[in-house]
Amino acid sequence: MAVTELDSTPNLAALYPKALVSGLLPGGQRATELPDEQLVRSGVQVDPDHLAAYNEVCGFRLSDELPATYLHVLAFPLQVKLMAEPSFPFPLPGLVHVANTITQRRPLLVTERFSVRVRVSGLRPHEKGKQFDVISEAVVEGQDEPVWTDISTYLRRGGGSGSGGKREQLAAPTPTAVWRVPGDIGRRYAEVSGDHNPIHLYAATAKLFGFPKAIAHGMWTKAHALSAFEGKLPAAYTVSVGFKQPLLLPGKAAFTTWTTEDGYAFELWNSRKPKPHMDGTISTLS
Repeated sequence: MAVTELDSTPNLAALYPKALVSGLLPGGQRATELPDEQLVRSGVQVDPDHLAAYNEVCGFRLSDELPATYLHVLAFPLQVKLMAEPSFPFPLPGLVHVANTITQRRPLLVTERFSVRVRVSGLRPHEKGKQFDVISEAVVEGQDEPVWTDISTYLRRGGGSGSGGKREQLAAPTPTAVWRVPGDIGRRYAEVSGDHNPIHLYAATAKLFGFPKAIAHGMWTKAHALSAFEGKLPAAYTVSVGFKQPLLLPGKAAFTTWTTEDGYAFELWNSRKPKPHMDGTISTLS
């Protein structure tokens, strides 16, 4: 695997236009395989002011420990850089984030310095097209093994088998809490995450991509769900979610939690219809 060391964080403001242009390339000009490349950025430090802003938007308390979802926003520019290249087999516009799994092997501290590395893997068929994983890892400087791993699964629609069949319609469970999500949460999360995808910002820009209103970022819904477990989380755990129906902004959603043999499970539902926005689990690492 080719390893590319970056001496600065990729500029998302420059990458997004590049990604839009690459999306116009004919399919014949694209690679058919995922790139065998890893991007690495060393010496990554947490800005306490940025962390505080992230915590406020997502609902976490201020602490010297990083939320497990926080390093995702530090890895995100590397993810976009890797997927925005014209040689990437799929254009970045139109990719659907369908799942995310984060493993934290111990509490991470705001004072630590990290080496962040990103690669892609696992191109495979899906009933609605093809999917693949973007794998991000963080290694504390001076150590060898990653203390944090993030796997984001993306779907490229088209050419799938369509064999999944119609899903059974479930009844929404009794909510543990009700989320009242403001219309500007997409813009607020974009400011702290760098993810300025227009589907999250305004109704007018979301409509250009087929949505009736702006939709919440999937990683905001995951982070906000995780914040509900503060004070209960083990030192080492895996938190996995599947993203389902979009959460339209502004919106109201029903959040349900329960305990499992090795941790917790949770679901986020449309508050008026039995349609899930997200489901997830938190599993203790032995």
